[in-house]
Amino acid sequence: MTNNEKALQMHAEWNGKLETVAKAHVNTREDLAIAYTPGVAEPCKVIAKDPEAAYVYTQKANTVAVVSDGSAVLGLGNIGALAAMPVMEGKAVLFKEFGGVNAVPICLDTQDTEEIIKTVVNIAPAFGGINLEDISAPRCFEIEERLKELLDIPVFHDDQHGTAIVVLAGIINGLKVTGKKKEDCRVVVNGAGSAGVAITKLLLKYGFIHVTMCDISGILGKDSKDLNWMQQKMVELTNLEGKTGTLADALVGADIFVGVSAPGIVSKEMVASMNQDSILFAMANPVPEIMPDLAKEAGARVVGTGRSDFPNQVNNVVAFPGIFKGALEGRATQITEEMKLATAHAIAGLVPDEELSDVNILPEAFDPRVADVVSNAVKALI
Repeated sequence: MTNNEKALQMHAEWNGKLETVAKAHVNTREDLAIAYTPGVAEPCKVIAKDPEAAYVYTQKANTVAVVSDGSAVLGLGNIGALAAMPVMEGKAVLFKEFGGVNAVPICLDTQDTEEIIKTVVNIAPAFGGINLEDISAPRCFEIEERLKELLDIPVFHDDQHGTAIVVLAGIINGLKVTGKKKEDCRVVVNGAGSAGVAITKLLLKYGFIHVTMCDISGILGKDSKDLNWMQQKMVELTNLEGKTGTLADALVGADIFVGVSAPGIVSKEMVASMNQDSILFAMANPVPEIMPDLAKEAGARVVGTGRSDFPNQVNNVVAFPGIFKGALEGRATQITEEMKLATAHAIAGLVPDEELSDVNILPEAFDPRVADVVSNAVKALI
């Protein structure tokens, strides 16, 4: 039986990956009177007077909504709300298993920006945080920005920021392995959607200067056509040399490549044209932009992918559960840029310098230290 066949079989057996488990047990009339009417009126009255009391008396203190419209699901594209449910259920499982955070999958049967924003605002009182998931660009940028303005709880688009944080953590350690300095490195980010934009922003925030973005049309610059509003903002900050041409042109003399794009689009010749001891994060799934063995043969020093069957897996699960754990425990109202940087440093720090190598730059997803280390990094900035 293949993994795909087993996945179908198990999903049918699970009939949904989540269930409601009651903390309050109702075995007697007294139990019923305390958990429900008339006793339940007491916390209701307290919360009505002091909304902050909801964090004491309800699930709000440790529950996140995982919200998607199904418009950009994994590598499947716009498959809609119903088909997105298995992914959102899975995300909720990861929140609980890796961070001890309760999560509820919410798939919205609309892809209208205003309707999504209004709906999330209306359901927000029940949750301590909002994790946006698999919403296509550029709508995802506006949805997140507007919700952050409207809500007093953390809003975090994991496809953007979770990916960016783990990529930066890997690059921090990749620089240690190669001896390169961020100020000197030329970085190429291929893919100008949600993940590519967020990665670029965080790399610039960290202190990289020479960053060039590419998409299917090649190098993005101020003269590029058909850019969306976010890409137009990004070309003001990137490609400072005003380069034009293809991805192959961009990679000549580059030190770091980050791919969140399409399978097989980077050749050995393109890798060979990069500077010595290059760092490649080829994260198209399930087939990366270039397979690690080919990249190594072409001269790359450090190679990471999104896959679990190669070294240096770039996996968001080392970021988002701990980020929300810390944000909820610290009662954060937002997840800031400083928190993202601190989280990247915390993740990178889980691999001691003496253990760093070209095949060991990121902690394993199952490292039991991860959630608490990330959580503490977030709480230290609240």
